[in-house]
Amino acid sequence: MPTPTLAPETAARRSVKDLQLGESGTICCLKDPEMALKLLEMGCIPGTRVRLNSRAPLGCPITLVVGEAADYTLSLRVSEAATILLKE
Repeated sequence: MPTPTLAPETAARRSVKDLQLGESGTICCLKDPEMALKLLEMGCIPGTRVRLNSRAPLGCPITLVVGEAADYTLSLRVSEAATILLKE
C-alpha cells in the first residue's frame, strides 16, 4: 500500500469541495491522515484527475468523475472532499 501524500500545514491549496460543477483538477495530496487510507482505497490517488459531476440539492453529497477516461463516478461527503487538495 502506498504511503499517503499528506499536505504541508502551511500550504493554502484549493480542495475538491471548492470545484464548480463541470470543473476538474488534479489531486495533489490528502490533508487528513485518518481519512487518507479510505480515500486512497477509493481511488483518490495523487496525480489523478477528478471532475465535479454533481452536487445534491442541499450541497452534500457530491459526485466526482475519477480518471482521465471517466473511469468511474465516486460519491463523497463534502467533509471528505475538503481533505482532497488539488494542484495549482
